[in-house]
Amino acid sequence: MAITLNIKNLPTPVKIVIAFLPAMVISAVVIVFLFIPKNSEIKKLKAEISSQENEIAKNQVKASKLAVLKAENEKLKTRLAELKKQLPEEKEVSGLLRQISDLGIRSGLNIISWRPEQKKNHTSGIVYEIPVAVELSGSYHNLGHFFSNLTKLNRIVNISDIRLGDPKAQKNEAILRISFKATTFSAISE
Repeated sequence: MAITLNIKNLPTPVKIVIAFLPAMVISAVVIVFLFIPKNSEIKKLKAEISSQENEIAKNQVKASKLAVLKAENEKLKTRLAELKKQLPEEKEVSGLLRQISDLGIRSGLNIISWRPEQKKNHTSGIVYEIPVAVELSGSYHNLGHFFSNLTKLNRIVNISDIRLGDPKAQKNEAILRISFKATTFSAISE
């Protein structure tokens, strides 16, 4: 038993539906299987492009600052080298202490005692403190000259615990007995 369908006898609205139904099915299949997946992929790629553009913009800002940062880095390296010159290495400390002793003698002071003490770590942890207990005798003027010359050294030397004894007259001058602690610093080797 075969069913025969005569399209000519069908009503006009049914004929229109039959005519457009295959096109609508094909369109729906294309939209569901091609257009929607590709559209979501496009959105994902646009988001990725946007994030990469943001990253490029950030990197361009960093690159524009690079020259300034390099110049600042060079200044800091130069300053570090200058500061390292003020901190002698351990092997240079004895030469520095000898230089300080010579300054005292050239300033007209008599060195009574010069006792280096045990070196110790500074609270910063990056340098050693090297203290020296010093006893001198001489005039107040000569002491001032000595301290003045000490400031002209290119090394760091701290003077603390200054004690001036009773002056004793000698050749129209008041001679003082002076004691202090001279502390220099040495870089801790890395």
